[in-house]
Amino acid sequence: MPKESNDIVEEIKSRCNIVDVIGKVVPLKKAGSNYKGLCPFHNEKTPSFNVSEKNQFYHCFGCGKSGDVFTFVQEYYNLDFLGALEKLAEEYGIEIKESFSGGEDKNKCYEMNLQAARYFYKAARGKDSRAIGYMTARGISDDTLKKFGIGWADEKWDSLTLYLKSLGYKEKDMDRVGLISMSKGKVYDKFRSRVIFPIQNTRGKMIGFGGRIVDRGEPKYLNSPESPVFRKKDNLYALNITGSEMSKSGSAILVEGYMDVISLYDRGVKNVTASLGTSLTEGQARLIKRYSPNVVIAYDGDAAGVNAAMRATDILYKEGCRVKVIYIDDGKDPDEFIKENGTAAFMKKVDKAPGFVEYKFDRLLERHDMDSTEERVKFLKEATDVLKVLRPTEREVHIKELAKRTGISEGAIRNELDSEETETGLPGDEAGRKVPVDKSIAPSLIEKTLISVMVADSALMEKRKQVEGAFTSYYGREIYDAMEEAFDSGGTTDPVKIGDGLSEEGRNIFDDITKNIPTAGAEEEIFSDCLKKLDMAGVKREMEELQWKISMAEEDKHRDDIDLWSKRLMELQKKMNMGENK
Repeated sequence: MPKESNDIVEEIKSRCNIVDVIGKVVPLKKAGSNYKGLCPFHNEKTPSFNVSEKNQFYHCFGCGKSGDVFTFVQEYYNLDFLGALEKLAEEYGIEIKESFSGGEDKNKCYEMNLQAARYFYKAARGKDSRAIGYMTARGISDDTLKKFGIGWADEKWDSLTLYLKSLGYKEKDMDRVGLISMSKGKVYDKFRSRVIFPIQNTRGKMIGFGGRIVDRGEPKYLNSPESPVFRKKDNLYALNITGSEMSKSGSAILVEGYMDVISLYDRGVKNVTASLGTSLTEGQARLIKRYSPNVVIAYDGDAAGVNAAMRATDILYKEGCRVKVIYIDDGKDPDEFIKENGTAAFMKKVDKAPGFVEYKFDRLLERHDMDSTEERVKFLKEATDVLKVLRPTEREVHIKELAKRTGISEGAIRNELDSEETETGLPGDEAGRKVPVDKSIAPSLIEKTLISVMVADSALMEKRKQVEGAFTSYYGREIYDAMEEAFDSGGTTDPVKIGDGLSEEGRNIFDDITKNIPTAGAEEEIFSDCLKKLDMAGVKREMEELQWKISMAEEDKHRDDIDLWSKRLMELQKKMNMGENK
């Protein structure tokens, strides 16, 4: 008999061993009471990926990935939770009740959407359809039309409604998923005289539709409304088809519309997806990153497309993506560009796409007359807004590049940045330390690890001055200060006492750290590893600073400095190599 939803998770956990599940794809070796291996989520030479059979939990001290068996299957196979659950249930012979994936209500929505998609698909191949002719005229092959399930909604008011009624569906259910509209007692199909683009989630479930009108009328594109199964902010178009191509190619191309996706795919550019009629969201950025952290934005070349690209870069960057942006001239969209210029020309633009900071500076320079003092001042203020969101290393590089491009001195750029940070910035506490004020930046992996080990072994607090500089996030510093106060006043790192000294959000983060960052009795070893990592991070920062100095120095004027810097750089490189090989 199929399992009920409240039984299935526990059933899977009781029947599968996380060591067996991970061991299928990661060679593991016994290490004390745990197992160790090379992390599958980042490149490393020395194993830092730990699996606890006792706790049925994994954690990588290199990249910070951690979780239970469900988390691993989600991360490794690019699945959502339900996809991971279904995969594990199938492997262990556990039958899932059909209603588990969100209740019978959700399954009814999925099934109704699927029946609608089949109806639209069949209608597109009927004698009265204009969908195939329209799409063919836009250069799309029949194979691609089938791949994407392109359909047709005729001009009648109730074609789909009558069809779904014949299958036993009720009008109130059709209305909930946005297939019909109800007004003043009248019912009519929402999609009429439109080419239909079915939308599926990453598990292949039918969640909604987009429709492109072929006659005159507004809106040109119409999308399904939010429903029990369709949340635009958490889904992307065609990812069920193109996601594997993104993983395979190592990059994702983000466009604005359905036709851009289909046109590029039809011409061999298959690692492509699009947001669903809305500006890019954080949820969509996280979804893209599951397949590849390397994202190339290819939005329309008009003013709206440029502004949308500028916003999207910030969201993707914040989620840890490496972002480049294609600028398509003359206001064209990717569909128009690839039809007129071909795949090779488009891929050339992809290969030569500038990083998002350079792209933003290009657009700002187009808007401002740099021969005007007033315009130069305006440009500098807007350029500073671009720079201040960057990580320190990247910021330094782009300050130098901006100075070279514009003739504005590095000093002037830094002064503008400093004035911005004075207004929002880093006030000193009573001890004179810089206190981070940006609460949106989460504690780093090394902050979390240090908190975990010093709570587990309070004796390590005696060595806290060696790692104090690691706590650079707002809540990381808040937790560290609470730990220090608890230890100094009572010689303890009791979690309850520490929690009493925290804000609500700080306490939530602290609880998450103590529950999900295991130490497994190796606190001193982990603390020592953290010290080494901090030391190596300092070495790396100094190396980067020296490399900037060498690259920016004029050889004929700074020969002695360059020689001195190069010698120091070699010493640091040797130290770095020795640290990595330990």
